[in-house]
Amino acid sequence: MRAVTTLSVVVLASAGIGHAVVTSLDAGIARIDAFKDMKNRPQAGHGMNLLLVGTDGRDKVSERDRRAYRLGGQPCHCTDTMMIVHVSEDRERATVVSLPRDSYAEMPAHVDQNSGRRHGPHPVKLNAAYAEGGPQLTIRTVENMTHVKIDHYLEVDFTSFMRTVDVLGGVRVCTPTPLRDRYTGLDLAPGTYTLRGGQALQYVRARHLDGASDLGRMKRQQRFMASLLDKATSSGVLLNPMRFRDVTRAVLGSVRADAGFGTDELLDLGRAMRNFSPSSSEFATVPIGQINFQVKGIGSTLKWDPAKAEQLFRSLRDDKPLSVDRPHRDPARAPVPVEVAPGTIRVQVANGTGTIGLAKRVDAALAATGFATTRRPVTAPTHVPRTVIFYDPRWDRSARSLAAALPGSELRAVPGQGPLLKVTAGADFRNVRKVRFEDPAQPEESVVRGNEVVC
Repeated sequence: MRAVTTLSVVVLASAGIGHAVVTSLDAGIARIDAFKDMKNRPQAGHGMNLLLVGTDGRDKVSERDRRAYRLGGQPCHCTDTMMIVHVSEDRERATVVSLPRDSYAEMPAHVDQNSGRRHGPHPVKLNAAYAEGGPQLTIRTVENMTHVKIDHYLEVDFTSFMRTVDVLGGVRVCTPTPLRDRYTGLDLAPGTYTLRGGQALQYVRARHLDGASDLGRMKRQQRFMASLLDKATSSGVLLNPMRFRDVTRAVLGSVRADAGFGTDELLDLGRAMRNFSPSSSEFATVPIGQINFQVKGIGSTLKWDPAKAEQLFRSLRDDKPLSVDRPHRDPARAPVPVEVAPGTIRVQVANGTGTIGLAKRVDAALAATGFATTRRPVTAPTHVPRTVIFYDPRWDRSARSLAAALPGSELRAVPGQGPLLKVTAGADFRNVRKVRFEDPAQPEESVVRGNEVVC
């Protein structure tokens, strides 16, 4: 009896502290009437749909950080990132759907908040909704396009993002290829990193790394979000009222939210996330039907695939997981992403060991993975303990792509060798790993779970 009574008091006291902590934070959230006078809205589904919007807000960043992380220029009244976050009714799954900012959209009739002029329905890029009508018009436009009823609205700026990452102690990301963007200053060699606030902001903002632009950036944002959720749920933050207070204060210190997103919703989400694991989250981008859809007066836009997009948003409305029919993939066996299509990489294989038939085996394995091998393996003049890839520096991206398929191999530059890459298989050779090339011009439509993209 004494033990039960003591435990009850502890549980109630902890719950009280948690509620008091969140209640005190609730009073400090900047509020906005995001759903004022909205009519003809979609029918409510099951679960909770939150529209997460990332805004510029560089005017709130210190001058030192603006210089360090290349946040110069004037802040814009615009959105760079837009996601629908669906939390299932049983609070056991979170689905994140990225909406490209350059999506072709039909703006509903509205009054421009800047000029006061009334506009009828007209075509725009999706991110123009915020500039013309703020959160309300953004929500109306998203609901018209998706037929998903938005329950809550959360607007995050640069400062809030950096504080959140810092209070969590940084977030781990990994990249198999170099990431260099001269606009944001991001410069990461292949490897795994724990990024603090400023570097993390560079990582999620970078869009000049390759031809994928915003579509590539959204993939990185999704991977970062999966790692952030993993860090938050595995570090004990949600079980410690004081740490939960610190993280929540960092998140909510410089955000804007609708009036209904308050104490009860925060506690509900906190309780749900305690049982989350990386596999509890899934990420997708709206399927794109046409990459360069030209619109007069607007320019190039992204046109959604109507059938596939409707199927995706129907799953959200029906509170169904997007990846239910896809078999689970072991991240350790997943193909490694590479910079260059294997079919365009010519490879000559040589045997650098005394093992008969090794070069032929390596050649066949590389060909099966998609590389353009000569199918004529040779014998190297000397034996080598480690597999070596000889390459011309002008074809360094191809060499890195080949190295991804040969774990542990050594890259050795040979100026003037030309486009043919030469592999000398060493005594350390074990196997060829599968690789995949993500064409920047073709957005990936597959759904990934959080455990498939975290390091």
